[in-house]
Amino acid sequence: MAIYDILTMEFERIAKENNLLNESVVIKAAPLTPDEAIGNPTDRDYPLVRGKERLMEANFQGGRGQAFTDLYGNFSGTIQDVLNLNLHTNYQRAIFISTLTAVIRYLGLLKDTVHCKNDEPRECAENAVDFVKREYGNPKIFLIGYQPRFAEIFSQHFRLRIVDLDMETIGKKVNGVLVENEEGTSKNIEWADLLWITGTTVVNNTIERFLKVKKNKVFYGTTIAGAAYILNLKRFCSLSK
Repeated sequence: MAIYDILTMEFERIAKENNLLNESVVIKAAPLTPDEAIGNPTDRDYPLVRGKERLMEANFQGGRGQAFTDLYGNFSGTIQDVLNLNLHTNYQRAIFISTLTAVIRYLGLLKDTVHCKNDEPRECAENAVDFVKREYGNPKIFLIGYQPRFAEIFSQHFRLRIVDLDMETIGKKVNGVLVENEEGTSKNIEWADLLWITGTTVVNNTIERFLKVKKNKVFYGTTIAGAAYILNLKRFCSLSK
C-alpha cells in the first residue's frame, strides 16, 4: 500500500475515533516567515533564510504541526476537507502533513512538533553526533537532503556523502564532501551504513524509495513528526518544541 494511502487511512481513523470529522472546526495552515520559523540564527545558509522554502504551520485547537515545502500558501477548511485533498502537489501534501501532525499533537499523542530557533539548529547537529555514536558507533552516513549544520558537523566526525535536489546546492563542497545530485543516490545508499533523511521527503513524495531500503534509517525534523508516529519511523529532532 502506498504511503499516502496508509497515512490517509490512519488519519481518518484517528479523526473518527475522536469525533473530529463532524466538528465545525477550521484548520488553518499559513506559511511562516523565516523569522517566525527559525528566528535569527548566526548561520544564514538555511533554505528558510535563503527563501528557497517556507515552513507551513497548521494549528488545530492549539496543536501545531509543520511542513517544509517549496510550494506554499494559505489554506482553511475542516479535517474532512484535508482528507479529501488529492495530494498531487507539494502544497497539498504540506497541508495534509502539517494538519496530520497538528491533530496528533492536539490529542497528546506526540510532542516536539515545532521547529527550533536561532542557533539551536547547530546545537541539534552537535546532539546528533552524540546520538549517532551512541546508537550506531562510527557509521558511514548518507545525508539525504542538504541541511547545512548536519553536513558541516557530520563531516567533522564521520565519513559522509550528501545528496540534494536544489540546483544551487548541488556541486557545493562541505569540508571536502561534495553535495551530489540524485543520480548518485543508489550507489550512496549501497555505500552507507546509516541513512540520515530529511523529513521533507514525505512532502516532495520521495520517501517511499528510502522506506524500502533495508538499512538503518533516521528521519530528521518537524515535517516528518506525524507521519513518523503513524509509520513507526525513527526520528531525530532534539530541540523541537
